Amino acid sequence: MTAPLTPPNRPSSDDHHDWQKPGPGGEPGGPAAVYGSHLAPSPGVDREELRADLRRAGIVTAVVTVAGLLLGLLWLWLAPRVPLISDNTAVFLNDSEGEEAIGADGTFALLGLAFGAVSAGLVFLFHRRGGIWLTVGLAVGSVLGSLLAWQLGTRLGPTSDVVAHAREVGKGVVFDAPLEMHAHGVLLAWGLAAMVVHLGLTAAWGPREFEGEWASYGGWGPGAPSAPSSGVPSSGSGAPSSDQA
Repeated sequence: MTAPLTPPNRPSSDDHHDWQKPGPGGEPGGPAAVYGSHLAPSPGVDREELRADLRRAGIVTAVVTVAGLLLGLLWLWLAPRVPLISDNTAVFLNDSEGEEAIGADGTFALLGLAFGAVSAGLVFLFHRRGGIWLTVGLAVGSVLGSLLAWQLGTRLGPTSDVVAHAREVGKGVVFDAPLEMHAHGVLLAWGLAAMVVHLGLTAAWGPREFEGEWASYGGWGPGAPSAPSSGVPSSGSGAPSSDQA
């Protein structure tokens, strides 16, 4: 009986553990080092990304806030007027059954919803990546823009001194009441619409960061780095056969 033959390509014990040895400079080698480089991003890169996100959020906040000027002008133009009349002793509603008083609030709410949808769509169009800071900037800008629109509309509208205005126009002359907002909750219409539309667009057409980056972690996914072969032959390729005995 002859001794079993040694496989010609059988690696030595030193070769088998080469990939486990530390790399140059004492750094670990092998798959752990490869995967660790992906799982541990550089702190400098994180700070740069944070600054970029904050810069984009600041720009969005400023632009959306300035858009409140347009909302205020549209509200002043489209809101129904409340007609008043004076008899030189008191000021009365010219139409006591009219709904113009609540029409101003409804007009502001509808304009706020429209501005919220448009602003969210534009933000998503220019910054498809999204992010929490961009969403916060959009929300803050929407609230500030609504406040700016409210103040602009009331200041540019009819004077709030109704008595002086009645004396100026004279007895029996119909004049407009000051533009007022009775339900201050409509100031949130812009922000709520912007949040809903932006989150919906991001969920539907936003980039899939999980598939692009995290899919390669842990050794799986199309972009995953392959671990070096240990050099150990498979059970069927390197084992001596019974014919060699």
